[in-house]
Amino acid sequence: MKKSSFLAVVALSGAAAVMLAGCSGGGGGAETSEGGGGGDADAGRACVILPDAASSPRWENFDRKYLQEGLEAAGFEADIQNAQGDVAKYGTIADQQLTQGCGVMLLVDYQGAAETVAAKASAEGIPVIAYDRPFEGADFYVSFDNVEVGRLQGQTVLDGLEAKGVAPADATVVYIGGDPTDGNAAMFHEGAVEVMEGAGVTAAAEPPGAWDQGKSQTNFEQALTSLGGQVDGVWAANDTNAAGVIKVLQDNNLQGVAVSGQDANVAGLQNILLGWQTATVYKPVQDEATAAVETAVALLKGETPEAGAELEDGTPYIQVTPVLVGPDEVKDVVSAGDAAYDDVCTPDVMAACEQFGVTP
Repeated sequence: MKKSSFLAVVALSGAAAVMLAGCSGGGGGAETSEGGGGGDADAGRACVILPDAASSPRWENFDRKYLQEGLEAAGFEADIQNAQGDVAKYGTIADQQLTQGCGVMLLVDYQGAAETVAAKASAEGIPVIAYDRPFEGADFYVSFDNVEVGRLQGQTVLDGLEAKGVAPADATVVYIGGDPTDGNAAMFHEGAVEVMEGAGVTAAAEPPGAWDQGKSQTNFEQALTSLGGQVDGVWAANDTNAAGVIKVLQDNNLQGVAVSGQDANVAGLQNILLGWQTATVYKPVQDEATAAVETAVALLKGETPEAGAELEDGTPYIQVTPVLVGPDEVKDVVSAGDAAYDDVCTPDVMAACEQFGVTP
């Protein structure tokens, strides 16, 4: 039984390669259990489940495309489906995929649903990749360096406080974290707290976390009221949560507040250009998808994937490097194709786009 904690990440020496014991489904066509269906045909099929379309636009706009293109370019079939924020639907999709046969499963967890699926897959000898979010029962974890994501967010808050002329120890900072059922949320928190509190920040308020703009808006509004309308900075765990925070700041005409984020989504980039958000952590989805495809293809070919780190429970961890994006770097996200110029540079943002060199 794997431990439930995913927070500790340790480096592995050399080219750390971990052979999957008992994962015959990734080894080139071993028979699956009755109902797993397909025998040798299963070895050429990657089954992917995305979590939703609400917590971030990335899943449907980018991950689906990059995973599909990468797996098919490597000569494998890709069955990619989205649970649409429904735990029961997640399980139904998985059962259908397993019935049709899978050589490997690549799962983005949603509120623990992936753990049940991983147990079923393992029972059929099918290797499981935890994509972006960790969960118990996965054979590999492919994601960004999520503690580093948190560190970059914490530094964002400190940079914003410095620009405002407020010392960290004197600052009123609110923490608006992510859903605690998402293993990454704890890593973001760990990294952010390490940097912020190491500089002297103390959380003035920390409501329950969620990946939801409306809930984050309500939580922050209540926190702001309890603080008498005084706030210098907000650690927001992603751009969607930041958007809820910024709506409250705008309603109260509170400008110059340090606000972090993550994902470099369109709203986040616009808020950065307009000065409402200090920065975002850009996680080039194509880089993460490429690492996941390489891991899946190795398993489908019966080869041994390599990992440079591992989680506390021993799960091999393939890490991808995140990037901090402020107003001067928005143009880089657009030029990379991870945000469309026409979406970012709407009429009310056009002047800021011109100021910071964002071009089609």
